[in-house]
Amino acid sequence: MYARVIVDISNDAVDRIFDYKALEDTQVGMRVKVPFANRTVMGYVIGLSDTTDVDIKKIKPIIKNLESVPKLKPEIIDLCLFLAKHFFLRLSDCIKLVLPSCVRLDSQREQNLYMLYLIYDIDNAINILGKRVKNQLSAVAFLSEQGECEFSKMVELFGRSSINALIQKGIVGKRAIRRFRTPSVQQVSCVKNLLTPSQQNAVDIMSNQDKTFLLKGVTGSGKTEVYMTIIEKAIKDNKTAIMLVPEISLTPQMMQRFNSRFPNDVAVLHSGLTEGERFDEWNRIFNGEVHVVLGARSAIFAPIENLGVIVIDEEHDSSYISETNPRFITHDVAEYRARQNACPLILGSATPSIDSFKKAKDDVYTLVELPERINGLSMPEIEIVDMLNEVLDGNTSPFSRRLLNKLSECINNKKQAILFINRRGFASFMMCRECGYRAKCDDCEVSLVYHKEDNELKCHFCGKRYRALTNCPNCNSTNIKYGALGTERVCDELHKIFPDIPIFRMDNDTTRGKDAHKKILEKFSNTTPSILVGTQMIAKGHDYPNVSFVGILDADVSLYNSDYKSNERTFQLVTQVAGRAGRKNNDGYVILQTYAPKHYVYRFAQHYDYVGFYEKEINLRQTTGFPPFSTILRILVSSVSDNKAKEVTKKLYDKAMLLKEKFGKKIIFLQAMPSPVKRIQTKYRYQILTRYVPDDKITTEFFNISDIIEKDVSIFVEINPNNLR
Repeated sequence: MYARVIVDISNDAVDRIFDYKALEDTQVGMRVKVPFANRTVMGYVIGLSDTTDVDIKKIKPIIKNLESVPKLKPEIIDLCLFLAKHFFLRLSDCIKLVLPSCVRLDSQREQNLYMLYLIYDIDNAINILGKRVKNQLSAVAFLSEQGECEFSKMVELFGRSSINALIQKGIVGKRAIRRFRTPSVQQVSCVKNLLTPSQQNAVDIMSNQDKTFLLKGVTGSGKTEVYMTIIEKAIKDNKTAIMLVPEISLTPQMMQRFNSRFPNDVAVLHSGLTEGERFDEWNRIFNGEVHVVLGARSAIFAPIENLGVIVIDEEHDSSYISETNPRFITHDVAEYRARQNACPLILGSATPSIDSFKKAKDDVYTLVELPERINGLSMPEIEIVDMLNEVLDGNTSPFSRRLLNKLSECINNKKQAILFINRRGFASFMMCRECGYRAKCDDCEVSLVYHKEDNELKCHFCGKRYRALTNCPNCNSTNIKYGALGTERVCDELHKIFPDIPIFRMDNDTTRGKDAHKKILEKFSNTTPSILVGTQMIAKGHDYPNVSFVGILDADVSLYNSDYKSNERTFQLVTQVAGRAGRKNNDGYVILQTYAPKHYVYRFAQHYDYVGFYEKEINLRQTTGFPPFSTILRILVSSVSDNKAKEVTKKLYDKAMLLKEKFGKKIIFLQAMPSPVKRIQTKYRYQILTRYVPDDKITTEFFNISDIIEKDVSIFVEINPNNLR
């Protein structure tokens, strides 16, 4: 018997299947130790065969099977093969996507909790012990009352020597039970709400159908209740479910609701878990101990079987597209797993992506709508404030007068407010007013962001830190200018205006610690009045009934990015963050501050007119030939050597020009250039951008010409990238 093995080496030169002689108990899906070249490496058995095309004399035997139960299930192996083919990934990298490192490398073990119990009844135990060992007698009496107690607690109460003596004498027994390092979840009561007619209609349409559905529901329309009802139906049919959310910050609140609805039947997977928690949660899923997996995009690879439904909440969110190697698109993976299991895939959003809504219009997806908030609540009014007029009137603060008035009104009414600005730190840069010097990172071609709390300049690309400027290193001037404000400065200014009001900040800087998202949101939820300042992680999914006011401080941050998706992203952010207000009573109000008050994005957002925005945007995309009417492909070349990166880019560009000649007018645009951020983490970056009529053959050809091995050079290919930095 021959085993078909993928070796655990991330190198294009060995990215293929190797044949080895299988051991007697080798099974498909096992991790194995195999000889490779002049060393021993780990491999993964993805198939067994009685025959081989390789010269038998050259086939080496597997050295050792590393487990008795295969960690890769057949469905997951099939998924890895799909990932490799669909996203042009190395098979070894695909396996790393589906197997967490703590499982793959055996860096974690199961933890046991040891419990003590009385073997004899209390009278017999006392007779055996006699009256002299008073501490042991006390321990026996305690166990008789408790019935059972943790070993560690008994040691703490009565001493290790007394407890060990009781075990040795056979009076006390000791047993091990599995201890799960499950992420802590605050228990909340979750009332099963009576569905509205729209919700019930959505449930009826989407249950038990092998289709992809786009659930377009306004913020507060009860999409989560629809998800839970469909998942509940799947569980009753003895099936399972995967529920994805875009941000880790959404997971605690969603976990509370799901854990209350499905007690002890939900596992959670996201990057915020400890290695021990991830190991235990993954094994609970692998062993079939839960029916529901909840998490961020990596949860789509969960080893759960017999899927009855997959849900992607806030489906428009860019975090569902992986921007680091190995690159993948969660929607594509979810569609494949749904087809594998013949189950529905539900994409939910108040502001669907342009691509998804077009597919719904073209009947590729089935559109289901929740047009109104539950309980008949209206959407909060959005008032647009022209910040240019504020400046002309002498107001140079980050807050317009209307915003401060509405914020004060909210505070006086003992309500909560959310202020949104999609920029962290205190100031986006520090610059000398005299000579124009701007502090930049030594390793990245970007300005350093000033963080007042730490009095440091930080690079948001590589994380490197520098001392803040007190004087210019170029001309020694102390006349230092601060760049655009971020969340930290907003909080600083608010403390001056509302010194007695609790102000919470939620961004990448305040949520690095364990359970930091949950702690901030719990404090905010339980504090009234209060203000929450944050970036896009507060803009979606959160449901706080006491939030009556939302302020969008600088809506233009994402509007003028050099990105064809900038209008779409801005509309989504504005609509999503506005939807946090007025979710309990009709008291929601939103102030949107902008320097472009007449921009069509804001006009459509002001009236929550998604369809109007979509029609305007889709016409613009069609006219200009941007996705979904074309495919944008980016080949990114990086190296610590500028010349080497240029040289490889030129080589790839010459090959790309041959493709342009081959496919003619189908390739609309082709250009090589430095990346907008020319250097990140000491690596110089160049890119080849092309735009072409959607065609799988062209895509494959571009991947093929990029599949070259160059020493000290990295080459990545992206399809319709989220950003081109």
